[in-house]
Amino acid sequence: MSSDSITESESLYDDLEQMSVRQLLESIHAEDQKILPAVEKTIPQIQRLVEQVVERMQKGGRLFYIGAGTSGRLGILDASEIPPTYGVGDDMVIGMIAGGDQAIRKAVEKAEDNAALGWQDLQTYNINKLDTVVGIAASGRTPYVIGAVKKARENGILTGCIVNNPESELAKHVDVAIEAIVGPEFVSGSTRMKSGTAQKLILNMITTSLMIKLGKVKGNKMVNMQLTNQKLIARGTQMIVDELGFEEAIARRLLLLHGSVSKVFEVEKRK
Repeated sequence: MSSDSITESESLYDDLEQMSVRQLLESIHAEDQKILPAVEKTIPQIQRLVEQVVERMQKGGRLFYIGAGTSGRLGILDASEIPPTYGVGDDMVIGMIAGGDQAIRKAVEKAEDNAALGWQDLQTYNINKLDTVVGIAASGRTPYVIGAVKKARENGILTGCIVNNPESELAKHVDVAIEAIVGPEFVSGSTRMKSGTAQKLILNMITTSLMIKLGKVKGNKMVNMQLTNQKLIARGTQMIVDELGFEEAIARRLLLLHGSVSKVFEVEKRK
C-alpha cells in the first residue's frame, strides 16, 4: 500500500452484511478507539498552529477553514458554533465548502476538482496577511483545497491543514500540517467515520484553545455566550450568582440588562 492511500484502503473487516447488529456496533467501536491516540500524536502541530493564529487574531486576523464534502461541512459546523458559544462576530472563524452553501446539504458535482475555485472563494473575503487558512481533507489531495492553500501561502498568509494520510500533497503546501492517521475505515473509504471524527476533535481543540487565549473564557465558564434561549440565560444567571453572590433574581436582571456574563462582571468590577 502506498503512503497516500490509507483513507481509501480496504477495511480490516469483510462480509459486513453478514454481521449481526451487535457485531457491527462492537466492530465500529473497536475502530473508533484508534482515533484518540492518532489525535494525541498531532498535539505538537496543533500547538504550533494555534500559537501563530492567536498572534494574528489579536491583531484582527481571521481563521478560514476550507474543505469539500464531509471535511468542508465539519469546518462550517465548527465555525458556526463559535459566535453563540463565545459571543464573537461570525467573521472571526469562517468555514467554506467547495460548491458553496448549497453543498452543505447536497453534493455539488466536480466543485472539489476545481483547483482555482478555492482561492477565488477566499478572495471574496478580502483575505490578507493577518488571516490564516486551514485546509481540511481526509485524503490530502482535494484540488479545491490544495489550490486555495497554495495561493494563500504564496501571498504570505499562514496556512495549515488537517489530513488523515501521511505525506499528502496538501501537507506539502502548508506551513503547519496536522496529520491524524487513523487507518482504514470500517466501511472502505467512508471517511465520514474515523477520519471525520478525528477532524472534528482537532477543530474543537483549535477553536476552543483560541477562544480561551483570546480572553473569551473566565475560569472554565463561557462568559461571553449569546443569550439565545432560556437554558443559556439560566446558565449565565448561575455564573453571576456563583461569582458575585447576588440573589438569582438580581443576577438574571443584570444579565438581561447587560447582555452577557462578562459585561456584568466588568460593570460590577468598576463599582
